[in-house]
Amino acid sequence: MSTIERFEEIEAWKRARILSNEIYQITFLRNFSKDFGLKDQITRASGSVMDNIAEGFERGGNKEFIQFLFIAKGSIGEVRSQLYRAKDLKYISETQFREIYNLTVEIGKLVGGLIKYLSNSKYKGTKYKP
Repeated sequence: MSTIERFEEIEAWKRARILSNEIYQITFLRNFSKDFGLKDQITRASGSVMDNIAEGFERGGNKEFIQFLFIAKGSIGEVRSQLYRAKDLKYISETQFREIYNLTVEIGKLVGGLIKYLSNSKYKGTKYKP
């Protein structure tokens, strides 16, 4: 297995980047763009997912990385909850909701798998071997 040397190589980060972009796209929609509170909260939460994966990776060890991955996982849940609000307020369609919801579930599984792997790993440095 190869060693990952940059956070940009982590699949969970790549998918979180897509999530963040999708969230920004939907928040430009007519009614959504006018709900400044929800728009701000969901864009910050989606950005937090990728940012915490990156920051944790750069911290220097598995313990801190795992801590940041748990924060990222919490942000994924926050985005998912806010998606319900956006759907209930009819800012997004059922199709948009499902697509982004499924992406949050996928990222949650990737982050959870990474947490499990790192928790069981004997290697404690910043670079890990998936």
